[in-house]
Amino acid sequence: MQEPDTDSPPETPKRTPRSTPGLRFATALTALSLIAVEPALALQASDGAVCSTDKLPGMIEGFFQLTTGLGILGLAVVWQADSLIEMFTLDPEQKKGLKRHKQSAMRSAVILLVLGPLYTVAGSMMSLPLASCVNLVPW
Repeated sequence: MQEPDTDSPPETPKRTPRSTPGLRFATALTALSLIAVEPALALQASDGAVCSTDKLPGMIEGFFQLTTGLGILGLAVVWQADSLIEMFTLDPEQKKGLKRHKQSAMRSAVILLVLGPLYTVAGSMMSLPLASCVNLVPW
């Protein structure tokens, strides 16, 4: 029979998924979220807190119109730049990539234009308090 080797250092315990720092962080974040959500739920009970302020609905509308306008302007810049680059590109793969980029920019602009009215209509149907006093239609 062999005797156990007493000169070797003891084995260090292997890290299990339960003891990783990421899991501890996620647990702490979840606990903090649960604690922080309680005051937000209490704010929902006071119906129309946003609507009762003087300038906040106008600020929200202005911010939404500004970001939508910048998004449309960004679409125009991307579209024109891609078209200009496409004129000087000979490689078919690069042309396909530019076409995909233009399509992606167009999708983003359509989403920007659709989300405001969609929230306004769906929010009023679901009786969300923000939808009743803030008009998010960008035109």
